[in-house]
Amino acid sequence: MAAKPSIPKGTRDFSPIEMSRRNYIFNTIRESFHLFGFQQIETPAMENLSTLMGKYGEEGDKLLFKIQNSGDYFNKLTDEELLSRNAAKLASKFCEKGLRYDLTVPFARYVVMHREELVFPFKRYQIQPVWRADRPQKGRYREFYQCDADIIGNTSLINEVELIQLIDHVFGKLNIRVAIKLNNRKVLAGIAEVIGEPDKIIDITVAIDKIDKIGLDGVVAELKSKGIGEASVEKLLPILEAQGDNNQKLDIIANTLKGNATGEKGVEEIRFILDTLKNIELNSALDLDLTLARGLNYYTGAILEVKALDVAIGSITGGGRYDNLTGVFGMEGVSGVGISFGADRIYDVMNQLDLYPKESIHNTQVMFVNFGEKEAIHSLKIISALRKEGISAELFPSSDKMKKQMGYANSHNIPFVAIIGEQEMNDGTVAVKDMATGEQQTITAEELAKKLKA
Repeated sequence: MAAKPSIPKGTRDFSPIEMSRRNYIFNTIRESFHLFGFQQIETPAMENLSTLMGKYGEEGDKLLFKIQNSGDYFNKLTDEELLSRNAAKLASKFCEKGLRYDLTVPFARYVVMHREELVFPFKRYQIQPVWRADRPQKGRYREFYQCDADIIGNTSLINEVELIQLIDHVFGKLNIRVAIKLNNRKVLAGIAEVIGEPDKIIDITVAIDKIDKIGLDGVVAELKSKGIGEASVEKLLPILEAQGDNNQKLDIIANTLKGNATGEKGVEEIRFILDTLKNIELNSALDLDLTLARGLNYYTGAILEVKALDVAIGSITGGGRYDNLTGVFGMEGVSGVGISFGADRIYDVMNQLDLYPKESIHNTQVMFVNFGEKEAIHSLKIISALRKEGISAELFPSSDKMKKQMGYANSHNIPFVAIIGEQEMNDGTVAVKDMATGEQQTITAEELAKKLKA
């Protein structure tokens, strides 16, 4: 007996109804991107590992899916290398490519390769899948879609303001209540300097970024395990425990970082963003969160994260400013800022809250019953005219029993069934059955088109 087929853990199949719902999310985000002036690009699913490695930190590198080279890759390996059983070293020998981990690093590579064609600032968006060799769990998948918007080639903080407005607009359209979290990596770097651990900035941000998952005690334990001293941790705690509104928390951190040039610059940038947005009405809460770190190494300024308020799930959008990313590809001095909507988590949130409007499910509007060759040919002419009017219509492909054809219409939630027999062909009419009420009326093809449009 053949083994039952399966799919890899952390991946999913999607039914037609599920795809209608997902496309509703993608289309809402895409329309919002266009509204804010972003242009679409695409990059390959696979990149050279030299492009990806070292851009996400040590933990991120471990989560890269590597693609085995074709051909006899063992031919270039020595017996000593094979017997070493060193997985990382062996992978570097016979894996030259990998599946993209996110869309930002491939975008930086794209900018460097196409710099002569671009006009800066360049506002790009991308809606494509990414892959991470993570442990699958609720809200965390190995294959998932990201919807990215980036502005590159400009340092103005107005770009951060625009992206916060874009986030607010998208979730307003999707009817999801969210809190937008804001912090700044310069503030975090300043904190590391003030507490006497400037060389531990990566360890500090990686640990702080886990505070929602492992709690404050877990963060403290991780910091100490990374060699950060007791005195430094004690200096850090008041910042992590800071309470109050945005202005109060900003005052606390400004006082802590007084005299530290890096930290003061970060405070100044946060203050500009908050003050500018006071003049713009947002539907979503905007919270200064001093524990927000975002673990990716390439962020250098403002960082953003979005949490759903009515569903327990991880962040559903994130991003920030990255000043140095294109520099690793030989293009110095190009600043960028971007955000990424996690479409799969947004999909899970909308499913749990049942937020899809009825019209988001795209079904056939009318199905024509098939009584035989003559009736089918007559029906196809009417169906063709309906489709030209933008009405979704189909003909049951074979002249099966009426019960089977009606069952098909019911199972596909088709609201109307059109019946054309010999009498209707002679009269130039169509018998139309409303599948919800069971009512049936005989009308002309033109009246049918008007009815379905209405």
